[in-house]
Amino acid sequence: MDVLLLPQTVEKDRRPARRVTFRPYQVPQAGNFQYSGFCYIGRNANHIEKLTDVYKRGYTSDRLENVKSELSRNLERGNALLPEVILCEARPDFAAIRNFREFLRQHSSLNCIPFILDGSGLTEKEIHLYKENTRPDEILFLEACESKELKQKIQFLRKIKAGADRSPIPQIEEKHTNVNPSGHITKRIFDILVSTIALVVLSPLFLLISALIRLESRGPVFYTSKRAGRGYQIFNFFKFRTMVHEADKKIGELAHLNQYDAGVKGPVFFKVSNDPRITKVGSFLRNTSMDELPQLINVLLGDMSLVGNRPLPLYEAETLTTDIYAARFLAPAGITGLWQIKKRGQKDMSVEERINIDIDYASRCNFATDLWIIANTPSALLQRENV
Repeated sequence: MDVLLLPQTVEKDRRPARRVTFRPYQVPQAGNFQYSGFCYIGRNANHIEKLTDVYKRGYTSDRLENVKSELSRNLERGNALLPEVILCEARPDFAAIRNFREFLRQHSSLNCIPFILDGSGLTEKEIHLYKENTRPDEILFLEACESKELKQKIQFLRKIKAGADRSPIPQIEEKHTNVNPSGHITKRIFDILVSTIALVVLSPLFLLISALIRLESRGPVFYTSKRAGRGYQIFNFFKFRTMVHEADKKIGELAHLNQYDAGVKGPVFFKVSNDPRITKVGSFLRNTSMDELPQLINVLLGDMSLVGNRPLPLYEAETLTTDIYAARFLAPAGITGLWQIKKRGQKDMSVEERINIDIDYASRCNFATDLWIIANTPSALLQRENV
């Protein structure tokens, strides 16, 4: 466990400041930048201890200028190690935080690092002021954030900042801990066997549906979008196209019809009852759930499982990084799940209710539960509401 304390810098002395460490801190040799550990700006010992438990190494300072100087020296030397995340205690000096944020944005190697403010102890009004005046990537409450959820949120923020369609994310040093590995292996083997057999058996149906889609409207047969699955992992999600071509560009025109209350503070989902963008063939595919069949490809590739929580569009997933919502991403993404069985097709389902069902599955997912969900899925396939 390495924790480096940055001493105070003196403006008149341009020599590198002497480092004081709890344990020897070895700087990697120069090379391509890699990201590991944390940087914490503040004095809260409990928060530093929590971050050290998550990342095992990092450095702290109670001054923004100290951290700025340390990052600048690392950039000049071409050091191979930069922090994976920078967290800062909320403080009254908005200008100093904003200037530090601009410093990070000026360097591509630093701009991909999430800059997070710790909002512990702030009122709702104060949080709004910090968002307006400092523009952090996120405001979290470290005192109430579990270590595993914190790491997942930071990983998701890094993926969003790096850009899902651009270059790969810089390498991050991390260790994965599997819970019940035998259960994961059994689930994966079952997914591969079922998805392979299903794709072979259903191939004539795939061809028929593809022909009907092309006959009714122009555009591709498959709808592909970026989705966030377990641990906020981003992947290409496949469905049969059920809407007119480029339907995503018309979301703004239909915002007033959203069945989820967009005016309520919190996560934002989008779904329209009797959506005018849906084609006639698409309506049939949705009501029979046959539009989901191409997700068998995702299951075979390992992006999804047969049973899990729904993989969310990025604009929805990025609103679910708060402490109370991130638990849903502990479960794999799936074609079917508790939400499909309990609430599919119901117009009056709230955002909170939908998330709670996902969290419920994530907290008790196992192979036996998956078999029970699969057995109860057929009755949920024919939904009554056109949503």
